[in-house]
Amino acid sequence: MEKALQLLKEVYGYDSFRKGQEDIIAGIVDGHDTLAILPTGGGKSICYQLPALLLPGTTLVISPLISLMKDQVDSLHRVGVQAAFLNSSLGAAEYREVLRKAMQGEYKLLYVAPERLDAPMFQTLSEQLHIPLIAIDEAHCVSQWGHDFRPSYRQLAGWIARMPNRPLVAAFTATATEEVADDIAAMLRLNDPRRYVTGFARPNLSLSVVSGVDKKRFLKDFLKQREDQSGIIYTATRKEAEEVGGMVRQFGLDAGVYHGGISDSDRAQTQEQFRFDQVRVMVATNAFGMGIDKPNVRYVLHWQMPGDLESYYQEAGRAGRDGEESDCILLFEPADMQVQRFLIEQGTGDTDRKSIQMSKLHLIMNYSRTQRCLQQFIVDYFGESDVPQCGKCSSCLDKSEAVDRTEDAKMALSCVGRMRGRFGVTMAAKVLKGSRDKRLLEFGLDRLTTYGLMRHLPEKEIADWLYWLVAEGYMRLSEGQYPTVSLTANALPVLEGKETITQRVRATVRQAAADMSASSPLFDALKAWRREAAAKESVPPFMIFFDATLRDIANARPASMEDLLDVKGIGAAKGSKYGQDIIAIVAEFPDAGGSTSAVYSRTKGQTSAVRRTDNGEQPSHLQSLELFNHGMTPAEIAKERGFSQVTVEGHIIRGAGEGHDVDWDRIILPGQEVPILAAINKVGAERLRPIKDECPAEVTYFAIHGVLCKHDLSSGS
Repeated sequence: MEKALQLLKEVYGYDSFRKGQEDIIAGIVDGHDTLAILPTGGGKSICYQLPALLLPGTTLVISPLISLMKDQVDSLHRVGVQAAFLNSSLGAAEYREVLRKAMQGEYKLLYVAPERLDAPMFQTLSEQLHIPLIAIDEAHCVSQWGHDFRPSYRQLAGWIARMPNRPLVAAFTATATEEVADDIAAMLRLNDPRRYVTGFARPNLSLSVVSGVDKKRFLKDFLKQREDQSGIIYTATRKEAEEVGGMVRQFGLDAGVYHGGISDSDRAQTQEQFRFDQVRVMVATNAFGMGIDKPNVRYVLHWQMPGDLESYYQEAGRAGRDGEESDCILLFEPADMQVQRFLIEQGTGDTDRKSIQMSKLHLIMNYSRTQRCLQQFIVDYFGESDVPQCGKCSSCLDKSEAVDRTEDAKMALSCVGRMRGRFGVTMAAKVLKGSRDKRLLEFGLDRLTTYGLMRHLPEKEIADWLYWLVAEGYMRLSEGQYPTVSLTANALPVLEGKETITQRVRATVRQAAADMSASSPLFDALKAWRREAAAKESVPPFMIFFDATLRDIANARPASMEDLLDVKGIGAAKGSKYGQDIIAIVAEFPDAGGSTSAVYSRTKGQTSAVRRTDNGEQPSHLQSLELFNHGMTPAEIAKERGFSQVTVEGHIIRGAGEGHDVDWDRIILPGQEVPILAAINKVGAERLRPIKDECPAEVTYFAIHGVLCKHDLSSGS
């Protein structure tokens, strides 16, 4: 594995593997079919990308969503790996060009949608390519026991079996119970696969369930604490997505809305705005997100309970993929059960599939009511035990007084026991309430000794209490579309008076996660540079570097390329492309022991003294400004000084902002100032890309920065 570790450092910039990665990679390289279950954000893509670099030929990656492929391929290009994708987003000419290059062996990884495998052109390609490995991402899609079953995945095993020389097959997923894992191995016909489960816990996520609140008021307060953070709000229906999106806008925040009723072009535009941080809040149905690899999502809020625990954990897991502290909130009401039941009954699945979905619905309901550590509840469901309490979920943080409800429990358990598992929760609640429901009377349930024992409570509250007892394991619901309720062995000690039952009366949600990107002048300068570089390259800022990497740079203060490559997350390709810019920015911000010797004014129109650092050198940005004022262009200065043009332009604008003389006509060409000001007046000064889009094509970012600086306007992200 020495070569793999070397590539990990050179290509990805990491000194060591995450938990499980080394074993998975070694197993694949040694020639074993593989089934790997890693948590979202656990680094599963490296587990097939590194073997692809180590093995001869072109590795195929089967991926279900176009946006996921694009993000992966873009990220690979940025670290110097040749990769491409084949899916319906490509025009005919583009598709043929990718095929041509693939046949010439130009790619190490080729991403393919499962629906493309039967295309004649692809069949020809697969026969000519040397394919050492087929990596199947989101492998749970092959299992009808999984939460996101896709029939197209069922074709994979047959297609692979027809290949002249069967390659290795490695299947990857983030959310699979043991039952789903068995189904994946069987449906993909894996050959004696090695299985790896690296754990399901996400220590950086804080999970909370909130019930009994005014949702609109809660959302307003929740978002107020997180105005500058990216987040996703999931709703069960299109109508709710539109309504919640409207609420967020009422609160003064930009919100994108995404669901199946919106045109493809509008959905794509909204998704891109979110990826580029132009819209902070995305309100969406579960149609959104599976293909989103946006690392800086700080919270995921579910407007109501989703249909199953796997979907919830995968959707919630879209928060904090960069490892930073993030929040996952589930707003729960008992009526959510009926909404999800209706969606299942109206769905297109067959009877068996609907029965499976109904069983899973009961499990997520249990999660929504439990007072156990929520992280423990989830990992236990996926078959992982001995995980300590997280200490920060709503259950762990709930310090409210527990109420003794042993007598209420005895009444409920006794009633359910007497109904002998023949009826559901609704009927049991009616019996305890003393209802005169027609069906209840027809079955003679009014003659039970427990009839009317809880008539002092509303029927809805009784049903909630019964569901709570199910969630805590004292009762169970049968499988199927119309589940009945019965007792478990845990009920006996309660009925015999040997065990008491207490219930907390409210849930606690922690305050907004601490801002891990605490500001410093150097960190802010690095973010500003990243923002401009991303705008120039038309990519989201996180594609350049994660916040965590910028923070590590600000802390390490690298003075050379060798120092920079020691920073986690910076490999050879990114170091070569961005290294000189970063080192130059770091040099402009001496640490506490090397502060600048003169204080300068940023007041508009006030010329400051030329600053020099403690060693007598003129600051780097002022060196660039001086060369500019002597007639050199930014491109010439960049070549002379070994920087990128973006960095040099930033130097010039910074010097001008400090009050130094500058020839504005060389920055803002004649005729450009008026349209730039008009664009700023229309879209605001907060973000550069919208301004650029409103201006004539010949207007540069340098000119836009010039106008912002000249007129003392602020520019955000």
